[in-house]
Amino acid sequence: MAAPGERRPSARQVPAVPASQVEAMLSAVSGFRGWTGEFQGFFLGLAANNSKAYFEAHRRRYEQDVKAPMLALLADLEPEFGQARLSRPNRDIRFSADKSPYKTNIYADTRSGGYVALDAAGLVAAGGRYMLDGPQLQRFRQAIASAGSGGQLVAIVSSLSHKGYEIGGEELKRVPPPYPADHPRGHLLRYKRLIYSKRWEIGPWIATAEAEERVAETWRDGRDLNAWLAVHLDS
Repeated sequence: MAAPGERRPSARQVPAVPASQVEAMLSAVSGFRGWTGEFQGFFLGLAANNSKAYFEAHRRRYEQDVKAPMLALLADLEPEFGQARLSRPNRDIRFSADKSPYKTNIYADTRSGGYVALDAAGLVAAGGRYMLDGPQLQRFRQAIASAGSGGQLVAIVSSLSHKGYEIGGEELKRVPPPYPADHPRGHLLRYKRLIYSKRWEIGPWIATAEAEERVAETWRDGRDLNAWLAVHLDS
């Protein structure tokens, strides 16, 4: 009971939290159990009708079947890999010819270099560096050109390739100057970024904790690469 002269709080002063968001938060707290809901149906429907009307009509499914498991996955992995940043469902269409308002996937990345994405067809786990500014790109190429650090990177990339990861990045057609065209690590010098990744087609495992195990294993496998990048790009 409010004391005399005190203003009793009004219920209208406390914003209501949508039930779908409450479910998403509870799922994150309870731990990752896989994507067990109709996430594929949501994404396929969105691909066929990428509109605000569709998204709002199916927002509860998005929150419960798509976003909530992703939040739970990230919460489970945070103690080992650090805080993650979850993508918003809205696309940035300001400079795009495609004006579809929503993404047909959900993804997140961590400060330690991990990346995970889910769409109707599969799950992707990856790592590395996706964006290099001018000074970082210069240091990246200098480290590759150096025999010692360049040899280390060759060994790291080779190990990831042998484990079944795809190695990629935006590639130049030629080795950039001032490096010679026949440089022994010319294939790496042509990269403008460096990413390793693995993709799995959707199967029964996606609705189990195995999905988390696959992501965690991928990020662990990338530790040597992320450490190399941190030493040579961030110093």
